[in-house]
Order: sequence, then structure tokens, then C-alpha cells
Amino acid sequence: MSETGEHFKKRILAVDDDVIILTRISSILRNDYDLVTINSGMRALRYLDLEKPDLILLDIRMAQQDGIETLRKIREMEECKDIPVIMLTGVESRDMVVESAKLGICDYLLKPFSSVELVKRVRRAFGQEASEKEEA
Repeated sequence: MSETGEHFKKRILAVDDDVIILTRISSILRNDYDLVTINSGMRALRYLDLEKPDLILLDIRMAQQDGIETLRKIREMEECKDIPVIMLTGVESRDMVVESAKLGICDYLLKPFSSVELVKRVRRAFGQEASEKEEA
């Protein structure tokens, strides 16, 4: 097998200040995607200055700079304004989902989430659902 297949994996940036959540996301997605995990909004913005992932998973509630503020800054970055974003949120911050929707998120996922639900949302963001149904 050649290593060229690795270059075609879509890159996902997962941003959450909870290491348990990042570990869980990584264990679910790392086999199918090129996954980068970052534990703060400010670090995510520094990463986005250098790299452009295909999708961002972004936690709403983070210390220092929350997901809404991080998303606002991402949308101001010319290279990153069109990257699909899925917000991760606890039930208590549904109003923040509405706020993030105004900033153009493609979806949101309530924590705690199942691996099946995470994969489904990611595949939907990449438009991979239709091809799966055609194969069935």
C-alpha cells in the first residue's frame, strides 16, 4: 500500500479545553480523518494563521476565549471564513447555539455525544451522506 492515501484525508480541527472530550473525538475520528486537537480558542486562531482545515469542531464553553468569540475571529479571517464549523455544546448553552448560528455554523452537537452521532454530523458537513445512501 502506498502512503499517498493519507494526503486525501480531510483535516479536522477539534478545539475544546476539556482533554477528555478531545481524546474522545480523536479516538472516534482519527482513523478516517487527519485530526488536529487544540485546547484553546487562542491557540486555534494561531494554528489557523498557518493551516486551513476542512472542518472545525469548536466547543462553545472554554476558559479565556469562548467558542463564540473564537468563531467570530475565524469568520474575520479571509482564508478561514468559509470553513464549515460544528459547535459542541452542553444543554445549558442552547442560546449560545443561536448566537453561533448567526456566525454561519453548519451544525451543532450536544455533549455528551455518541460516536455514531459525531460521525454522522461530520459526514453530513462533508456532504458524504448521499453517497452512503446510494451504496445501500
